Amino acid sequence: MSVEKLNPDSLAQPVMGLYAQVVISRAPRLAFIAGQVALDRNGVLVGNDHATQARQAFLNISLALQAAGAAPRNVVKMTLYVVRHSPELILPIFDAGKSVFGDNWPLTASVLVGVQALGLPEWLIEIDAVAALDP
Repeated sequence: MSVEKLNPDSLAQPVMGLYAQVVISRAPRLAFIAGQVALDRNGVLVGNDHATQARQAFLNISLALQAAGAAPRNVVKMTLYVVRHSPELILPIFDAGKSVFGDNWPLTASVLVGVQALGLPEWLIEIDAVAALDP
């Protein structure tokens, strides 16, 4: 595989083990996945709470990875945008992701950003990703 993930002793260990401090890609091709929100394939919003919307957004990331011929292990960067973020949302959001990916949780370089709003007022979470495609 063309991705190496590091957690050097010179840096703090990842909070809750949810990400990697450094991701090195040797892939000749990258897939950039647009921000995914809680819309199903028909464009219908799924859920009105952070956890339910996070599950659908992570599912959409998984489906986009499959379409690109990638797997969760190929993800090198993920950004989560969370409306009205508070620390109490961390577990429900990541539990939703784990319900989608299971043991294949994508350990990536990542960031969670609290935002005031997203593109539409009913959207509570948006996730984008970059995947390094295998040759």
